[in-house]
Amino acid sequence: MQNDISILLVDDDIPMCEGLKDILVEDGYKITCVNTITSAKRELADKFYNVALVDLKLPDGTGVELAKEVKNINADTIVIVSTGFASTESCIAAMSDGAFSYLQKPLNIDELKITIKKALKMQELSLRNKELLNRLKELSLKDPLTGLYNYRYLSERLPAEFKRSKRYVLAISLIMLDIDYFKSINDIYGHQYGDIILGEIAQFLIDAIRGNDIVVRYGGEEFLIIMPDTDKDGAVTFGKRLLKKINEHIFDPEGKKIKIKASMGIAGHPDPGIYTESDLLNAVDKALLNAKEKGGNRLTVFNFVTVKETEEIIREGGEDNVGKLKDKMAKTEKRANQTLLETIYAFAKTIEAKDYYTSEHGENMVSIATEIGKKFNISHAELENLEHAAMLHDLGKVGIPDSILLKKEKLAEKEYEIIKKHTSIGAEILRGIHFLSGVVPIVLHHHERFDGSGYPGKLGGKDTPLSARIIAVADVYEALIADRPYRKACSKKEALKIIEEGSGTQFDPEVVKAFLEIMDRGDRESKQP
Repeated sequence: MQNDISILLVDDDIPMCEGLKDILVEDGYKITCVNTITSAKRELADKFYNVALVDLKLPDGTGVELAKEVKNINADTIVIVSTGFASTESCIAAMSDGAFSYLQKPLNIDELKITIKKALKMQELSLRNKELLNRLKELSLKDPLTGLYNYRYLSERLPAEFKRSKRYVLAISLIMLDIDYFKSINDIYGHQYGDIILGEIAQFLIDAIRGNDIVVRYGGEEFLIIMPDTDKDGAVTFGKRLLKKINEHIFDPEGKKIKIKASMGIAGHPDPGIYTESDLLNAVDKALLNAKEKGGNRLTVFNFVTVKETEEIIREGGEDNVGKLKDKMAKTEKRANQTLLETIYAFAKTIEAKDYYTSEHGENMVSIATEIGKKFNISHAELENLEHAAMLHDLGKVGIPDSILLKKEKLAEKEYEIIKKHTSIGAEILRGIHFLSGVVPIVLHHHERFDGSGYPGKLGGKDTPLSARIIAVADVYEALIADRPYRKACSKKEALKIIEEGSGTQFDPEVVKAFLEIMDRGDRESKQP
């Protein structure tokens, strides 16, 4: 609309300028008159003018000089020059410095109006093209799935932020976040559903960050948070709070109610060994890898080993060097083990989704089993085996046909005998994996009974490994409070009664006692204000 269009008239012939103003105002334009280059520059700096009609001869300079200034102040302003002293040289100079057109004085009003309309049409097309280009650039810097900035944006923004950090001696930190066992969501529910959850995670992160932080989808289920003006300690405080929120948050609350865990790495500048944005990115990547190697669902901070420290290690020689090498080899092995474990967990969750109709059975099993294990003061290694067994105890059901596994009616005797084979199948799958050797007897014997009537070995009393006796209680309790193909879930009260009644026959009485104490404590804590 023309009443939104502003035109600046720059001419020292004040009566002529006022006359032009009256004529152009009638056409709906907003007109401002000034008579010097200085006042014109002030106006152009204060507001946007669509058109500047500039006389070539002004008291404090030439219109050619002003045309140059206009393009520096706002390149979208259209310049039309006018003069009563036309020359080929002045015309060429004005046009080469960005003027749209050149008008001879005395001005022909019709020619002026046509020239203004042409200029405005060209400006409209130019602004529209610029808007489209900006939109295209923005789209090229955004991840289409999550709407977050992508790696291309990161490669532009991080160097700028790092440069600013160094120039003004400001801190900058990065948090790299990876969703643990995300492959299992894709395997169970499909990649399309996994994409929906990724979008939900992206929005969760956007809501969680501060105003000047930037979230980037780094790739796959990895995200990066750029934290300008934040030192490493501040990033750690924020990261711990974020990790807690992630663990507590329910994704897809109206549907499958997914709970996720995440690993985080943190690195910051200024810090030893970090001199460029590439150093910072490599450092946070190493910190994340360290978190994954330690089992995930945790936050680790990058610590740089200086050249001086390395030289001291080399000088020490002997056993210390051997220890350092062993430590490095152990970390490499643990990294490979972690990758293998994630794959096995994904398979276990696939079976769990079929058999239990819940996405949290494994996680709940881990929580209950490890709490009981702590009651018995078992070692850290045994506790780790117990945690793995809680997730993998039913892995052997991968070998059981769905027609039996999902049957809604009571199983025939022959079918039940097939189901009982899942403990042996699971143990056989895990037997060849060295770092899970301690899990094998737990998986094999978690269906033994305290009275000796269980399977596969009919072991009685404490002949069954303690961890298997713990898994037996946790597994039955979780099964009781979940819907099954052949019955509805029991209430918590009913399930606890069944467990208590099975003490001494199906279950180890000491394990049942520890379990009931844990559940009672949980109830009391939940009732506290």
